[in-house]
Amino acid sequence: MVQMSEAEFEDVVARALDEIPERFVEHMDNLVFLIQDEPDPDQGPPDTLGLYEGIALTDGDFGPFAEPNRIFIFRGPLLRMCESVEEVEDEVLITVFHEVAHHFGIDDDELWDLGWA
Repeated sequence: MVQMSEAEFEDVVARALDEIPERFVEHMDNLVFLIQDEPDPDQGPPDTLGLYEGIALTDGDFGPFAEPNRIFIFRGPLLRMCESVEEVEDEVLITVFHEVAHHFGIDDDELWDLGWA
């Protein structure tokens, strides 16, 4: 398990977000990223790394007053599964890209084939 302060973890997530190509970022204006220590029971098992909540862009038109879609990144499970800061950085990047892909309508099977699951 890696020890990392909340601020350090937030910096890792911010750097992962910076890696998202601009052509995707321009379609993420109704998307909020949240860092949470642990998943709630209704968000999945205790080892859940991330979660996308919302309606994928491929599933509808939302209009100007739509609630934002949300991506949760779960700090505790990510830190527990990793043995180094570098591994945390890699896993956070994979988790961020994985959840962003759900925003674009890419399912887990496709992500597995692409190496992002």
